[in-house]
Formats: sequence, structure tokens, C-alpha cells
Amino acid sequence: MPSTIRAAVCRAFGAPLEIETLTLRDPGLGEIEVAIEAVAICHSDISYMEGAWGGALPAVYGHEAAGRITALGEGTAGRSLGERVLITLIRACGTCPDCAGGRPVYCGAKGAAAPKLTDAEGAPVHAAMECGAFAEKVVVHQSQVAPLGEGMVPETGCLLACGVPTGLGAVVNTARVRPGDTVVVIGAGGVGLNAIQGARLAGAARIVAMDLKPSKLEDARAFGATDTIPATDPKPWKGLARITGGRLADHVFVTVGAIPAYDVALRLVGPGGTAYAVGMPHSGDSSAYEPVILAALGQGIRGTLMGDVVIARDIPWMVDLHAQGRLKLDELISRRWPFEQINAAIADTNRGQARRNVLTLNDHQG
Repeated sequence: MPSTIRAAVCRAFGAPLEIETLTLRDPGLGEIEVAIEAVAICHSDISYMEGAWGGALPAVYGHEAAGRITALGEGTAGRSLGERVLITLIRACGTCPDCAGGRPVYCGAKGAAAPKLTDAEGAPVHAAMECGAFAEKVVVHQSQVAPLGEGMVPETGCLLACGVPTGLGAVVNTARVRPGDTVVVIGAGGVGLNAIQGARLAGAARIVAMDLKPSKLEDARAFGATDTIPATDPKPWKGLARITGGRLADHVFVTVGAIPAYDVALRLVGPGGTAYAVGMPHSGDSSAYEPVILAALGQGIRGTLMGDVVIARDIPWMVDLHAQGRLKLDELISRRWPFEQINAAIADTNRGQARRNVLTLNDHQG
């Protein structure tokens, strides 16, 4: 039977979300229903809600979630009722060239044509980013979940759905940082701190964090940065040259969607180094660079989506690293909020101080 759920609905870009009663259809072939226990607020959700990247309305956003399986559709295997899982926006068919090549984040598979959500008038409501997790329940494809086990609380586990693998994976999977490398991370927010953790785990010799806020530079050191440079410095490459003995960086990760960060990134890259686009600016924003310098110094620019994560491969070792005390997750949570205070939690996230705000649902209290 279809479920009646509460969900935070966006009906106009830039407007506060409205908690409404919606109908969630049953899971179909290859789909799983999950009761959400915790969902984090990601800046990607906010960008969509502000209209930065367009998209269909009305919509339910939220894509960084954890909860328990409450129903299984036909054709699902390996999952069980009551199991705690994370929910991610990565929907993979498993058979296309990208999936077969170990790049499921670029899979072109689309969701089912039948809408998952309808409102009180029977009109469809879009489950954004294949999730729609600002809600009491979701129906997602089986490829979008991964087991968390009972040793990890959902507020912590939900962070493994997006922010952690995006930052950590950019370093480990995309850049393949090696021991002894020099890494610069621009932006010490939720994604940037995980890029810093990734560089630490990979054995980088120097991990240099840049941010506008002194408090975030302190956070960066707590997560493994060896050095910091204020992003207000008009010539940060000079400070980096002093740190590195003149060579600059092997890898520069831009983890914020700010054009000034992209404008400065290549000035920080040394010969043979690469700048990585992790944070996503608004559609239409652009940055400039001199191709002759890239050619002369053998530099590169590369994008990375969701840290090139492979859910079945990468989530288990991240869960294990956290259990060992080597991967900081609990420390990423700035505050836990009840679901009813979602607009206040979004406003707090927008002020730029929070690492990650997490909403709790279905009577889960940590």
C-alpha cells in the first residue's frame, strides 16, 4: 500500500520549504523503501532550492540520508527489512560503459517514469536528485543504498552519502594522491575537511588549507591540515612557495563553488600539478586562465563528481576507518535539528559556519 508521509516541499525557488503530507508510492522493480532517520543539509540542496541549477518544481530535495529499510520491491537482492542503510543520489544501472568501467557516478540511467510522490490534489511532486530525502520515507533504486551496520548512528552514517565521499574520494580516487605529495584544499567546509582527511590518509607531506574564516582554518588543522593560508591573502601563492620551498602544490582541490577560488587555483599549482574542480558554482559562472602556462608547466584541470566513488567498494572501507578512529565523522556534525525546524537549519547552513547540520526523523534521537 502507498505510504502517507510528511515531506518538506519546495514550491518556488528561494522560498521557505513547506512541510506537507504527500503520498509515496510502493517500491517497484529493483527499488527499496527506506524510513529516514537522519538527513544532512548539503549546499547542493540549497543551490537547487535557490534555483542556481534549475530543475522541476514542486520538489522534495535532500540526498544525504540514512535510515532503515521498510519495504523491498521485486528484483532486489542482498538487502533485508530493518537493515540500516545510507541513501545516495548515485543511481547506477551496472551495465553501461561508465558503470562497467568503474565510474558509476557518470551513469546515464534515469529514474522510473511513474512519479514517486503526489500531493493532496494528486499532482506529482519531484523527488529531486533521485532521492527526495527531506521526508519521512523515500523509494530509491537498490543501487543507491549501502549498509551501515548497527555500530554507526544514522546522523553519522548519512554523511557518508555525499559530503565525505565527495571530498575524500576526490583525493583518493580522482587525484590518487601519493605519500609525499603537497596538497592545497581551498574551502574548509564539510567537503573541504574531508578532502583534508583524504590527504592525511593518503600520506601527503604538506596539506595546506585556505578559507576566508579563521575558525574554519582551525577546523582544518583539527582534521589534518599541516599549514593554513587565509583566503583573504591577495597573493597566497607566495605563502605557499615559502611552505613548499618554491615548488607549490602537486594537487589543488577547489571544494567551494566560488569563482574567486577557481581564479586563484592554478596560481597555486606547481609544474606537472593539477587543479581539481570539486565545488560547483552556479550555472553560467565562469573563470579564466592562460592556456600557455598550462602547456609550459605541464599543468592540468580536472573535474570530479561525488569523488568518483563506487558505493559497494568505497563505503565499507570508510565505515571501517571510522570504527578504527581514523576517519572523523561525528566531529563533522555541527548540530542536530528536528525535522520541523528544517528552514532554520537551512538558514544556519547558509550563514557559512556549519560543517554539517543534520535533521532527525521518525523519532530517532541519536
